[in-house]
Amino acid sequence: MSEEDLVVDVLAEVTLEDPSPVAPESSLVTVGATVPTGFEFTAAAEVEEKLRRPCKISKDRGKIYFQISPDSLAQVHRLRSVDNLFVVVQEFTDFPFKEVKEAALLDFQELAAKISWDKALQTWELNNNLKKKKKRKKTSGCGKEKKQGEAAGAEDAAAEEPPAPPAGQTLDNQVGGSLGSAPAPSDTTSSDPEGNDATDDVSKVLKFRVTCNRAGDKHSFTSNEAARDFGGAVQEHFQWKADMTNFDVEVLLNISYNEMLVGIALTEESLHRRNITHFGPTTLRSTLAYGMLRLCDLEPSDVVIDPMCGTGAIPIEGVSEWPGCFFIAGDNNMNAVNRTSSNILSLLRKQQSADSAPQGLPIDTTHWDISHLPLRSGSVDVIITDMPFGKRIGSKKKNWDLYPACLREMSRVCRAGTGRAVLLTHDRKCFIKALAKAGHLWRKMHTVWVNIGGLHAGVYLLKRTTLDFSDSSSERLEENQPLSPISPAKEE
Repeated sequence: MSEEDLVVDVLAEVTLEDPSPVAPESSLVTVGATVPTGFEFTAAAEVEEKLRRPCKISKDRGKIYFQISPDSLAQVHRLRSVDNLFVVVQEFTDFPFKEVKEAALLDFQELAAKISWDKALQTWELNNNLKKKKKRKKTSGCGKEKKQGEAAGAEDAAAEEPPAPPAGQTLDNQVGGSLGSAPAPSDTTSSDPEGNDATDDVSKVLKFRVTCNRAGDKHSFTSNEAARDFGGAVQEHFQWKADMTNFDVEVLLNISYNEMLVGIALTEESLHRRNITHFGPTTLRSTLAYGMLRLCDLEPSDVVIDPMCGTGAIPIEGVSEWPGCFFIAGDNNMNAVNRTSSNILSLLRKQQSADSAPQGLPIDTTHWDISHLPLRSGSVDVIITDMPFGKRIGSKKKNWDLYPACLREMSRVCRAGTGRAVLLTHDRKCFIKALAKAGHLWRKMHTVWVNIGGLHAGVYLLKRTTLDFSDSSSERLEENQPLSPISPAKEE
């Protein structure tokens, strides 16, 4: 029986055992996600497009909320615009925080026993099973590749490989699993892929910690005090063991003025760490790169370039999500070009299985100067790049020569009338001056303000005007052209 037949049988059994006379909305759980600030609407659009679920944008910048059925949890982890995920236990829109400190902390001590944890813990357990299955696939895949190199032991390796658990196993745990028993911790199960000691792992006591994020100056308590008292109540309610470093469950307590949310984290680390293996001095987050790419409205067969690619975060994210486009990553620093090539090779190895033939990606790297690109005029559809801020790379003084030279050369290679550019920079004053000089070639369409490591930066969406670069008057070009535009190195 194939794996698809097993999944269909398990789903049929669940449907027969639980005819669910209630509305399907009762089985939904609310999932929250942190996203790059400024790209909340982009993340909400991706959720509605890929999950077919309505999405709510939080009043606090950088958070979105949406409801899903537990069986679509794997699709949530494949979202490209979210950093961290958590399941909502309960949300309070107007929590009556007491003005007296002792009374406010007493409310936290009584809160753990009052709220319902069932759905959130079932979702966390299902999420844990998905992570264990993913780790098991990685370990078995590495072992399979190693043993396939030996011709004599190839058949034995296939026979000894532990079979993957059927997809319905997680559904059985979710429907019939008891909340009183503690599920197996993720760090212990990854080292035992055979699952023989499942009964021993279930009896182990879970380790947890409480993380409190608080905004507002009218609270009578601190974040540490709220986490301490609420964590003590959680420990007493579940009989879990507190551990601040090697924890299995992370309970979130988010307080914003008079609003409060209790949740359970579904990710151990940010999802933006997915493509880059070789980092540089300034590596753009993959989630931010995805938000910039969505602003371009990419279409199949578009030629997209990143003339200052750094580690290649933008084109690598683009080729993963838009394989119908062709991406060119270039930089004037050879170390940056080598890092981009290494990251592309890592992505190729990650996407390539042992059984399939090696396949390439529509992406290439090159060494060039931004002020003299080796490209024909009007040959590029989209230009998207992270420009030097003048902090870690280059300087603000050099940006006064670099930015006008960049915009002029970009306008030459970009298609007139249909070309787009998405440029990220923190040096807003210099960029606005340079854009004013090139106003006959570029038109600013939209600006997204983002927070990058505490810096207030802007993402500018530009549209190429219909004016041909060669048709512009030489006087105007000479007026905008600096005496000796020098493109600074991407790293010092």
